[in-house]
Formats: sequence, structure tokens, C-alpha cells
Amino acid sequence: MARGRKRKPGKRYPCGKRTRQETEWDAMSVAIEARRRHFGVTAKQAKDERLGTALGRLAFHELISETQYQAGVAFAELYQQHHAVFGLPSPTPRSVAGLLINEGIFGAGSSVPALEVVEKLKRRFGEATDALDACDREQRGSHGRRPTLLVYRLICTDEDAMHWCEEDIGNLRVALNALVRLFRLR
Repeated sequence: MARGRKRKPGKRYPCGKRTRQETEWDAMSVAIEARRRHFGVTAKQAKDERLGTALGRLAFHELISETQYQAGVAFAELYQQHHAVFGLPSPTPRSVAGLLINEGIFGAGSSVPALEVVEKLKRRFGEATDALDACDREQRGSHGRRPTLLVYRLICTDEDAMHWCEEDIGNLRVALNALVRLFRLR
């Protein structure tokens, strides 16, 4: 009879040491548990990918519609592409290493996009910013912050908006509706 505790089940190396098999649940369990604690949701709700961003949390709590959420996601992708192609820094770098890689110091690709791709991206981004500027002009007399500022803070810098006042949420909806029309999401 062997002395000591019983061996844990699982695959082992030839030397007898257990292999590290990280399943999808193991990888996600920390994030899911953190979302449960931080946002006060169930385990099933914590798996919703929308809880990962400030814009998604507004959609999750139904403060904005699903179409407005999709418009915000489309603008976020356009914003990231625009900044990447034109070499502009991200407003919220995820890490110092990510910043160094994205800024071209370590191993960044030096491929130059085609001129027509750059022109199309520039035109599309200009259309989006023009639509947001029009919202600012329309909402000039309203209470709360400017719609363009709210979109930037929510989508580009991922600022939590759950504590924003109702006027700001209303102005944000106006800006997202303009993006819905621009991206033809209806």
C-alpha cells in the first residue's frame, strides 16, 4: 500500500508530474467571478460579452437599444482602424508592452495600406465625426454634456457610464442614433 495521499486524477508527464491542462472554463472562471462580484449578476449573465465594455453594460442594462449598441461597436471599430492606419496613439493603451508594440518600437509590421483603403477610411471617419458634430449643434441648448464628448468618453476611453445623469444618457442616445443612421443599421 502506498503512503501519503491519493493521487489526483489527470494526465501526467513520464516523471509523474501532472500536466497543466487549462480548460476554457478555467480561463474564464476568474473573469466570470469578477463580473459576478463587481456587477452583481448571475453566473449565466456574467458570461454575456457585453459586460466587458462600458457601452455593452449600458446595452445589458437596457439603457440603450441593441441597434444603438451595434452602432457604437461599429464606431469603435472604425475609430481603432483610423488610429492604427494613421499611426495615432490609442487613448487607453492596455499595457506598456502593448504601447511599445503598437507604436512600432518592437516588432510592429511596417506594411503600408493601399491608398484607396486609406482614402475610404478617412472618408468614413470624416462622415462619422460630421454626424456627431451635427448632434452637438442640434443639442446645443440641451442640458448635459455634448454628445461627441459622451461618445468619445464611452466608446474610445471606455469610461463607465452607469453613474451618468439622465440628460447625458439622452444626449448619448441622440449621438448613437446618428451613428445608426450613418451605418444604416435599421
